[in-house]
Amino acid sequence: MDISTPLWSKLTMTTQPTLFNWLSILILGLIWGGTFMVVAIALEGYGPLTVACARTTLGAVTLLVLVRAMGRAMPTGRAVWGYVAVIGVLNTALPFALLSWGQQYVPSAFAGISMAALPLFVLPMAHLFSDEKMSGRKTAGVILGFIGAAVLIGPGALDFSEGSLALPQLACLAASLSYAISSVLTRRCPPVDSISMAALTLVVGAVCLIPAMLMFEGVPTWVEGRAGPAIIFLGLVPTAFAALLRMQTIRTAGSVFMTLVNYQVPVWSMIFGAWVLSEVLPLRFFVALALILCGLAISQWAGLKSLLKR
Repeated sequence: MDISTPLWSKLTMTTQPTLFNWLSILILGLIWGGTFMVVAIALEGYGPLTVACARTTLGAVTLLVLVRAMGRAMPTGRAVWGYVAVIGVLNTALPFALLSWGQQYVPSAFAGISMAALPLFVLPMAHLFSDEKMSGRKTAGVILGFIGAAVLIGPGALDFSEGSLALPQLACLAASLSYAISSVLTRRCPPVDSISMAALTLVVGAVCLIPAMLMFEGVPTWVEGRAGPAIIFLGLVPTAFAALLRMQTIRTAGSVFMTLVNYQVPVWSMIFGAWVLSEVLPLRFFVALALILCGLAISQWAGLKSLLKR
């Protein structure tokens, strides 16, 4: 899962969003917002590396079949394959593993809110390493959003004693940072077919995670109950299907329109966490979410204003 925009496409079409586009945005928000809940359920029966590996491998196989069926071209050139390898690690293997490990200890809602900080990581890195420069408004939005991230972690951010949640919380935020780095690298990557790129980066993630899973957790077996179906869902829906729906939305409505997902995911993660998993959400979660979303709105105001005019 990722909610940065754009990743697999550099298209910035400005056509009027259709009803299907609006439904797609709602569906993507629901899917990605519910992913953290489903990961928590999968962790009831499997280790974190098994969860990360299974969703990556299932997603890779599904998209490779689609690439073959649709006759999509594979990338060529050593430089492109170098980007694919690095992006595959940073956009699948590392964040999936970090989130799965962190969610053993923190509420799924925390992981969802931490993903809202993703665009805030992207903006300063894009300023340094691409042609997307920071403005005063963007800087203010990033600062406000990072204050929200600090509130999210709480006063125990530097407490690494036994039983502390600092490391799991930082792991979730590190996953968001990993997504952000991969986003900037993808912007610099030569043009590649979007579906092929998504499939290959998942393949890279699977190649990294399979040996790690076998080494630390062994060969997985089917677990009775809801953990097994949860893993299958993770591979097919938020990892494979959502990637295709996201690409279609960007192609038809534009990358600015796609940023609306960023505002939905943390909200849905909190709803699903409290409703399905009966998670207790402290007040600081709501304060952090408000600060992060306000920071996003300020930093992305130009794009949002353009979208509203359309």
